[in-house]
Amino acid sequence: MLLVATATASTILWLQADIPSGGTDIQQAQLRATAIRTGLSVGAGVAGALALLVALRRQQLAERTQQAAEYDAVEKRVTELYVKAAEQLGSDKAPVRLAGLYALERLAQDNPIHRTSITEVICAYLRMPYKVNEVPREPDPDYAENPGLEPDEDDSSEDSTGERQVRLAAQRILARHLRPSTSGGLASPSYWGPLRIDLSGAALVNLDLSKCVISEADFSNAIFYGKAIFAEVAFAGDATFLEATFRSSALFDDADFAQWASFGGTKILGEARFGGVRFKGGTWFGGTQFSKKAAWFDDTVFMESASFRGQIFPGRAIFDRADFKDGVDFDSTEFNESAWFEESIFRLSANFRHAVFSEPPSLEGALAPPSDERGDDVWPDGWQRDMKTTMLIRSPG
Repeated sequence: MLLVATATASTILWLQADIPSGGTDIQQAQLRATAIRTGLSVGAGVAGALALLVALRRQQLAERTQQAAEYDAVEKRVTELYVKAAEQLGSDKAPVRLAGLYALERLAQDNPIHRTSITEVICAYLRMPYKVNEVPREPDPDYAENPGLEPDEDDSSEDSTGERQVRLAAQRILARHLRPSTSGGLASPSYWGPLRIDLSGAALVNLDLSKCVISEADFSNAIFYGKAIFAEVAFAGDATFLEATFRSSALFDDADFAQWASFGGTKILGEARFGGVRFKGGTWFGGTQFSKKAAWFDDTVFMESASFRGQIFPGRAIFDRADFKDGVDFDSTEFNESAWFEESIFRLSANFRHAVFSEPPSLEGALAPPSDERGDDVWPDGWQRDMKTTMLIRSPG
């Protein structure tokens, strides 16, 4: 109102100040009346503009209120669905738990903001205690430490079979939404982005995460029943397998570890395949227990330091064409069968002090830095030179 009054009075005064002094009284009165009408018209225009502005503000407020109400309704519905699905996971009936898992999957697919929390819920479910029934398999003399067990796929007990199916479904859901591309190489519409996976202490059956992209992974103390497939997995962050147990083969062919990779204390009771892996961060295999099956590290690239200190290789250790771009530590490592380092490249220091070879390693085409770049502490006197790499060769006794 003050703005309207000010605009009206200012216009009238300005127009009346410009009225010429000449003319009759009637003409002067007519000009003053015209100035007043014009001022009132300006005031009315300002009032109309203000009314439109107020209406616009009210409209914006109404729209925001409507949007907030719709958002609250959606969030309320999402929360209700989330709670209902989570409650279904606590059911004692396997079909109900399966329904809860797929409800969570659909919820995350439609609501990207909830994908991280739903992934954590699925991982938490897999971390819950679970006993896997195992049955003897065909004897294999190469499995010295393995009692010869594998998951019992024919277990007819309702609870065991049902829970296995629920867990397999949970694993498939994780794998499906961690793969950025389909089998045909196209971008996957189901991809949820690189997410953190915490499956520490989980019991996992026939896990297949091949070609997945994972931001961080924690599999500490996890137990893998059946083959564990991590082929072509891209670990964007740290990957921890401390004290994990692979009851069968561990397949990491062509995987990519962007940061720290820890396999300390890990037990691999089947074949260990790390061929073509790129370890871009530090790598630790200290205390890893391999079986008599071969341990494959062929064509593997170690971008930073790698430690196999005190490691025991009961079976063949194959490092053919491995590229050690930084230092590697094989101090006190035991090679109880053949050790293959053909065409491997040691670009910096390689510590084989106190290493034990049951037979001379295969070093054809292996390359090591010149002696003046190694250092006396890494290559002590009395070691035998074979090809271009220096190692201690003696029997286990």
